[in-house]
Amino acid sequence: MTDLGDFGDFNAESDADSGARDDSAAGSDGTRTAPSSAGGSTGTDGGTTDDFEPTPVEPQGEDVGIGAICVSQGLRVAEDGDETTLRAYITRGNRSSIRIGSYLLAPYPDGETLFCRIIGLEYAQQYHADDATEIHARRAMRTDGVDEADYKFVAELEPVAVLYDDDGELKRRMTDRVPKPQTVVRKADDTEQIKTGLKMPDDGVFLGHLSVGGEKVRTAATPPTIDYRLKDDYDSGDPLVFRHTLIAGGTGSGKTHGAKNILRQYLAEDRAYPMDDGREVRPAVVQFDPQDEYAQMHDDNPDLDDEFGRRLEREGIAYGGHEDTTAFVPKVGSASYAAGHHRARQVEFTIPFSMVYDNPWLVAGSGLNDNQYGALVSVLLPRFRKQYGDDGTYEEFTTFLDDPALREELDESGRVHEATFDAVRRRVLGFGHVFDQDARPITDLVHEFVRPGGLTVVPTYHINDSRATEAIVLAVSSLIIDQKLSNDPFYDRIKETPIVLGMDEAHNFLTDADSVQAGKVINKFTEAAKQGRKERLGLFLITQDPQDIHDAVFKQINTTVVLNLGDEDAIKSVNIPSNLESKVPYMEKGQMVVYSPDNSEPVELIGLPKCLTRHGRD
Repeated sequence: MTDLGDFGDFNAESDADSGARDDSAAGSDGTRTAPSSAGGSTGTDGGTTDDFEPTPVEPQGEDVGIGAICVSQGLRVAEDGDETTLRAYITRGNRSSIRIGSYLLAPYPDGETLFCRIIGLEYAQQYHADDATEIHARRAMRTDGVDEADYKFVAELEPVAVLYDDDGELKRRMTDRVPKPQTVVRKADDTEQIKTGLKMPDDGVFLGHLSVGGEKVRTAATPPTIDYRLKDDYDSGDPLVFRHTLIAGGTGSGKTHGAKNILRQYLAEDRAYPMDDGREVRPAVVQFDPQDEYAQMHDDNPDLDDEFGRRLEREGIAYGGHEDTTAFVPKVGSASYAAGHHRARQVEFTIPFSMVYDNPWLVAGSGLNDNQYGALVSVLLPRFRKQYGDDGTYEEFTTFLDDPALREELDESGRVHEATFDAVRRRVLGFGHVFDQDARPITDLVHEFVRPGGLTVVPTYHINDSRATEAIVLAVSSLIIDQKLSNDPFYDRIKETPIVLGMDEAHNFLTDADSVQAGKVINKFTEAAKQGRKERLGLFLITQDPQDIHDAVFKQINTTVVLNLGDEDAIKSVNIPSNLESKVPYMEKGQMVVYSPDNSEPVELIGLPKCLTRHGRD
């Protein structure tokens, strides 16, 4: 007995042939006769033939599409997506090319078209049989392929929109009708239909190319890819740059690469925004850079060849080093800045103590309670300013606090308790290497710092003190925000220039914290986010820990770009649809999900494989 039991020695085909030969070989009189055939026909010589007339099983004509709408398990479109039942049978020749997330078209008889997306794929039995058996499994293990004729392949569809023609213009509306049974479905391969179905704009700031499952969506057009852009004009609302952008991605996900490519588009020569006085002004980009990578945007990428450049030009993508790039290097103690990895111009600056008068939390360190912060703001700083004037320095302020007579006077008068005075003094110490260094004050450099069409990079990688880094970043960003939101600004250059304020590792500065000064920072950036549209101020935040950014700021973000994230809390915090959320941990470098409700449906993209400027250190 073999491993398949009694079937091992049995050959049904050979035994049947043998029996047929024996029966036909001998008639009743012992002579051989030809076998008869029920379907045989008489020939011209009176004999019979044993040929059957073939019956065609394939339909006539050429297939169009990939399958058809089926109703075996219902056909229903409802306002509640969970109650929608929309399925399509996919024919055998098309099954291997179908992916979850692919876009399909199902036409209506009157010329309208249902644009939908595959959200599920299923094999079902064509005929009822139990294939969970030893024989079926062993037979499958000994064959090279699968006979798909034995199975049905069904795609579950999610309606996205109905496409219709309006005086020659293709438009979309919500799904409000059900397709007919047996409607032929086909892949969406027309750029206009896909962009209309997904509500994607034709023009704007380039982010990447539309993809499904890590593969670019291809069309019959030239170029075959579909570019994804953010609205950047006032024809259909405010430019999305002023409604704020968040890029979230883990280490090695291509976060900085992608951020550089996006910022390069805002620095394009033809990009400008109208101001209240009627002028068209190019935006200024100010980028805080803790890893010292963005000053490289001054230089060309040597790996970007001519052929790739021509392709970028055809798609209207700005590329190449941006000549008007300046690294404004904060002077902190004896820390030195090395810039061998870029050729951008360098300008040193310092934070003058005079900025503390408007932003007292800059010198508060951390941990001040309400009483201590009130003493600093309402008593100590005003008295110091009255005594030393607007040009008072940080060194003079610490000397001022060392006066025991002042401490005793304020305690006896009941204005500041001696314990509160001592707590404030302890916490404002330690900033001697931050304020009033041997460099020009940032307040004297505003005209150079904010330049229409210019990129200003503030590197902090050379600063080893995180407390000093935080003070510098918040001082400079507050200067920009305060002047932008002011009705009577001191620096007209800031007020009259569109600004993109970029902040890498934003979670370090905009996190929730139980201190007064942290609350002040959050309030400042929240106001900036709320009024950014009106004042032409856009926040461009980059982080690997989006869950740490304060909700008040996060809620003002309109465009979220998510690259690979491995942390579950981080993925949950970015608030993207669940079908895309599940893909985030598995995305390769450069793959991204874009969630921008005012720009398009949530989509998956692939960024450019090469950085548009120099990137990475040799």
